[in-house]
Amino acid sequence: MADSAPETTREAPEVFLEGHQARVYTVSINGRERRIGQSFYRGEVASYMPWRGDLDRPKGIADFILKGWMPEQPFIDQQTNVVAFGSCFAGNIGRYLAGMGFDVATQRKGTAHIQNVSDGLVNVFALCQQFEWAWEGRVPDVALWTGWEAEEYGYDESVRLATRKLFDEADTFVLTFGLSEVWYDEPTGEVFWRPMPKDKFDASRHKFRMATYGETIGRLRRIRDLIRTHRPGAKIIYTLSPVGLAATFRPVSCITANSVSKAMLRVAIDELYREVRPSDPDFYYFPSYEVVLDGFHFPFGEDRRHVANHVLLCNMKAFERYFCKTGLQDADLEAVTRDALAVDDLMAGATEAQRVELLRGEGETWRAATGPLKTAEREMRRQERILERQATVEASRKARAARKAKIKARRKRIAEKAAMAPAGSPREHNGK
Repeated sequence: MADSAPETTREAPEVFLEGHQARVYTVSINGRERRIGQSFYRGEVASYMPWRGDLDRPKGIADFILKGWMPEQPFIDQQTNVVAFGSCFAGNIGRYLAGMGFDVATQRKGTAHIQNVSDGLVNVFALCQQFEWAWEGRVPDVALWTGWEAEEYGYDESVRLATRKLFDEADTFVLTFGLSEVWYDEPTGEVFWRPMPKDKFDASRHKFRMATYGETIGRLRRIRDLIRTHRPGAKIIYTLSPVGLAATFRPVSCITANSVSKAMLRVAIDELYREVRPSDPDFYYFPSYEVVLDGFHFPFGEDRRHVANHVLLCNMKAFERYFCKTGLQDADLEAVTRDALAVDDLMAGATEAQRVELLRGEGETWRAATGPLKTAEREMRRQERILERQATVEASRKARAARKAKIKARRKRIAEKAAMAPAGSPREHNGK
C-alpha cells in the first residue's frame, strides 16, 4: 500500500494568545480544513485522528486504519502454502482463502491438532507450544490440549511429525492472538489451551491468572524466532482478534477486563514489530482488530463479541486486497466497504429484532463469499438482500412517521375545536 497520506499540513502565521506565542496548524483531510492544536510542533509526517465522517467513506478504512501497515505488493497466490491458526481471524481468513481455492494447510483434513482447532488457540502460550512441540520436540509435563468437545488431544509422535510437516512447508504464517487471561497447572506452571473440562477440574492445582507483559512479548518473540530459524524465508503476519472475553474470572467487570486483555497483546505485538521490522521486512501486522472496532458503528452481533458478517467480509476483502494476488483493486475494496457501511447504517435505524434479522441475512452473504458461487451470482444475491433489508427498515420508519403524524393531526384538531368554542362555554374534553 502506498504511504501517501490523505491529509496534508501547513503552518499558519504566528498569532498571540494571552501573551504567549502560538502556532496554529491547519490540516486538510478529505478536502476540508481543520485546525489542529496550538503551539506544539507536529512534524512532517503526522497522521491525524479521523473524524466520524472520514471513516464513513468507502476509502476510510484504507486511508485511516490500514495506512502504513500493508505490504508494497501482494505475495500470496494459489501456489503459496499458508498456515493460519490461533484465534478467530486466523480461522476466518483460512476458510476465506480456502474457499477461493488457495492452499491453506490448516484447512485441509489431517491429523495435526491445528487442523482441527485452527481458531481454537487463543493465548500466546498455546500457539508457542505448537511451534516448540513440532520443531523442538518439547512435550508438556501434563495434559494441556483439549478439543471442542473437551476431548484430550495428547502428544502423539505421529501428530507432532504431521504438525512439523505443515510448518516445514509453510510459505506464510497467519497467527492470531485472542486473550491474555489463562488457566494453568500450578505445580508445573504449564498453561492450558482453554479452561479445564468440568470432569477434570482440580481446584488444588488448576489456577487462573493474567499473563504478564513480559510473558506475552516473550512468547510472541519466541514464535517469530522459531519460524526464522526453521523457515527463514517465510512471511509472518500477526493479527489480534476483535472477539472479546465471554467472561472474566477476575473480580472486575468483563468489559474492563477485556480492555486489559486486548491492550496487553496489542502493545506487545507493536513493540515486537518496532523491534524486528527494520531487519525483518517479511514480518507484518494486519489491523483486523482496529478495522472491526473503529471502522464501523455496529461491528458485533447482539452478544457484543462475535463480529457481524458484513464487517467480517470487509475485513477479509481488505486482507485480500493487500496480501493476495487475486487482482482485487482499490475500487473493489471500496465497493465492499460501501456495502458494509450501508448495512451498518441499517443497523443504526433498526430495532433489536430487526438487527437480529439483518445479521442472519448477512450470514448467507458470508457463506456465499467463502463458497463456490460465482462472483456475478454472489453480487446479484447480495444486492437483492441489501435492497430487501433497506425496504424493510424504510417501511418501518414510514410507519412510525405515519403514527406520529396521525397523533399530531389529532392534537391539532382538539386544539382548533377548543379555540372555536364560544366564550364562557365548557371546553370539550378529549375532543368529544
